[in-house]
Amino acid sequence: MKDQSKTTLRHLAELISQNKSLEEDNLKLQQQLESVTLELERYKSLISKYNLEKKDREFKKQKDSNILKFKLSTVLFADTQGFTEISKDMDSRILVDNLDEIFIELSNIVEKNELKNLKSLGDSLLCVGGIPQKNMTNPIQVVLAAIEMQYFLKIIQKTYKSDRIWNLRIGIHTGPVVAHISGRRKINYDVKGETVNLATRIRSYCHKGSILISESTYELVKDLFQCEYYTKMPVKYKGDMLLYYVKGIKSEYSLQKKSIIPNRRFSIRFGLIQFTDMQELMLNKLEKELPDHLYYHNVKHTIDVVTQVELIGLGEGVDDEELLLLKTAALFHDSGHILGYEDHERFSTLIAREILPDFYYTQAQIEKICELIMATQMPPKPKNKLEKIICDADLDYLGRSDMIPVSTQLFKEFKKFGKVITWNEWNRMQIKFISNHQYFTKTAMSLREVNKQKQIERIKNLLKSGKEE
Repeated sequence: MKDQSKTTLRHLAELISQNKSLEEDNLKLQQQLESVTLELERYKSLISKYNLEKKDREFKKQKDSNILKFKLSTVLFADTQGFTEISKDMDSRILVDNLDEIFIELSNIVEKNELKNLKSLGDSLLCVGGIPQKNMTNPIQVVLAAIEMQYFLKIIQKTYKSDRIWNLRIGIHTGPVVAHISGRRKINYDVKGETVNLATRIRSYCHKGSILISESTYELVKDLFQCEYYTKMPVKYKGDMLLYYVKGIKSEYSLQKKSIIPNRRFSIRFGLIQFTDMQELMLNKLEKELPDHLYYHNVKHTIDVVTQVELIGLGEGVDDEELLLLKTAALFHDSGHILGYEDHERFSTLIAREILPDFYYTQAQIEKICELIMATQMPPKPKNKLEKIICDADLDYLGRSDMIPVSTQLFKEFKKFGKVITWNEWNRMQIKFISNHQYFTKTAMSLREVNKQKQIERIKNLLKSGKEE
């Protein structure tokens, strides 16, 4: 009985000891949680402070320099025609109300197409594309807005009798502008320059109910819109400027033959043009936010993969949408290094999901792009043609003449992260990797496979000689 009592007491003592230990562990965890919570709050406070300071800096910079220059903007100048055709017995208040209704809808069209409505005075409208955010797509967006405006006016006309018809004349010109900024809560832009003046002059050449564009605008939109040469307009010190009427969206890019609604093919072509703007945004982001010790996975590598994915993609006969998906995935595939080195592909998909909706990518397209990004994980195991293309583009350097300097940068990066120590260790790692590597597309095989085998022999000879690069 005594022995049993001693055993019970011993177990009880052990339980008390374990309970005390658990309490101490729990206390430590509570302290760690409080520490982490305080650190998180401090971080949030710093971020909030940084954002406020950033906004103040941006506003101060804007206030100090309230003049912005844009190299490529498109100005639309429009005015209504119809006062003389409206019956004299029409109530003036109704006339003004009708005009207000028209310009409210025109302003909505301007906003929908991401243009800046500068002035709506009387029976005229002035708006511009390509400010305050610079972009390559503004000529297309302005012409789309003009087509929708004319369509709206035609619908409006049907509500009036034959002697009560509104018509719109639209002149469009693309070129550089200077924008004077004013206001703090609501920023206003006063755009001036020759581009504005020429758009106004072009509008005066335009027939009622039509859209007349300059030669510079025509060159930027002619692939997507049906245009017809009209006449020449003399421009002081520059000679004659060719003018073209816009008849509508080309049938192959429209939902219906005479529809004002762009189809899927139009959206893809628009996306390929817009890719230039997104690429500039992302490369600037990578330049500023990637860690300095990424000697290989840097902006240069991203540009290389975007270039090679297009080269291989065209060689493999991809269509426009596939090419857009490939180039977009290549642009984002290493952006995850901003958030972390390991598992950076998954981080890259998070960044892509955040940014791509702002550039009109559909959810289905975003999912495909994320799948392409994940396909670049090592070792590559592509499941379809597009994944094969991006995998080959990602490791294209293995079969190129610049393989040595590129691999040297990767060695420096691996050494920084403790993945490799010496050149010989690195060369052995390279031999194993390159020997097991294979290109998946016929294009990459024909372009790179022979030189890749030469690189294997070169590294083997280095190992045999015991020399370091």
